[in-house]
Amino acid sequence: MKAEGRRQSKRRARVTSCLPLWRAALRSNRRDRFFCRAFCLLPSAFCLPTLAAACLYLAANSPAAESESSGPVQTQAPADAWPVFRGNASATGVAASPLPDELQVVWKRSFKDSGFEATAAIVGDTVYAPSLDGNLYALALANGDERWKFPTELGFKAAPAVRDGVIYIGDSDGRFYAIDAASGQEKWSIDTGAEISAGANFYHDKVLVGSQDGSLYCLNAADGELVWKYSIDNMIQCAPTVMENRCFLAGCDGKLHIIDLDRGEAVAKVEIQDPTNSTPAAAGDFVYFGTQGGKLFAVNWREADVAWTYQHARRKQPIQSAPAVAEGLVVFGGRNRMIHGIDAKDGVEQWTFTARSRVDSSCVVVGQRVYVGSGDGRLYGLDLKSGDKVWEYEAGGAFSASPAVAAGRLVIGNETGDLFCFGSQ
Repeated sequence: MKAEGRRQSKRRARVTSCLPLWRAALRSNRRDRFFCRAFCLLPSAFCLPTLAAACLYLAANSPAAESESSGPVQTQAPADAWPVFRGNASATGVAASPLPDELQVVWKRSFKDSGFEATAAIVGDTVYAPSLDGNLYALALANGDERWKFPTELGFKAAPAVRDGVIYIGDSDGRFYAIDAASGQEKWSIDTGAEISAGANFYHDKVLVGSQDGSLYCLNAADGELVWKYSIDNMIQCAPTVMENRCFLAGCDGKLHIIDLDRGEAVAKVEIQDPTNSTPAAAGDFVYFGTQGGKLFAVNWREADVAWTYQHARRKQPIQSAPAVAEGLVVFGGRNRMIHGIDAKDGVEQWTFTARSRVDSSCVVVGQRVYVGSGDGRLYGLDLKSGDKVWEYEAGGAFSASPAVAAGRLVIGNETGDLFCFGSQ
């Protein structure tokens, strides 16, 4: 009896040790759920010796396991880099690098017959600044000296994405480039069907980019080979946001598309009533983005359900900017000239700040401050909790681009061709 009791205890221990994997399998796709349930009906003499192996197989082949293999989700930018449009794959717009309370102009470069609508990237000791004059500039972060420039015919409205010594960027003519970051030489390029006006993102060894031809392209980062293409019924003007093995696209077709990145297929589409080019910010189970109808949406992406919407009671102009998400707040600007701080849980307004012109620039959170440019030619620093103005710089030209923050520096360009680097002298 004692020996039999020990055997039963060992069997229970084997089953118990498999339960987390078994549950992961049950959360996977329908085929695996069917297999799990059918397996449970088999005699225990067969099930127990093979349960562990089955669990390991199913869990390893489930979408959850695939997403975990991609590593931890980035919720803020690396301290020494701002490699993509919103600083990280999940597009939260949160910087890890601190900035001095009193920012000073470290350097300024003025480019004749130019302008900056795209957000710069900062990687290592180099700033990569796309310009409307047709050039992508590589400049020294320390002093703004030019290292190289990459020319195109129509210029850039999209932010660069930088990984492993390569810059990925699309131009206004619809061509998407991979450029060597050290030399500025093209490695490969492909044509899409229309203008590329938003930055790229990464998933494993793939690069993702949307085009105004209505397609999201998933390409091998090494050679540009097409892996899959996902198309919608209107333009794509936002950057793709990545969380686990999901991509979020807020389209001009009035839908939020939730895409399985391993298959290139939609798992859900959420109606959002109006077109948008606001890049979604993903935090936890929710994505946040604005629309041309002037609403901010919070969508539970796991359930594909709208959790709440926010719209200012009187000023209902379009929202062009991407939101930042930090410390329980969603912070964004709008064409109503206002910057809003909204409770991320329930959509309740916590504060507003009114600028003198539109705010198409996207907010960046640095510690307890929010930095954002405005069409009034000013760069504002606001208190994250209260929205009070704590710092301001008047640059002259309007800002559409957003700040990039890394290595104790903030870099931003304006529409009149001035590129600023702020920090401490």
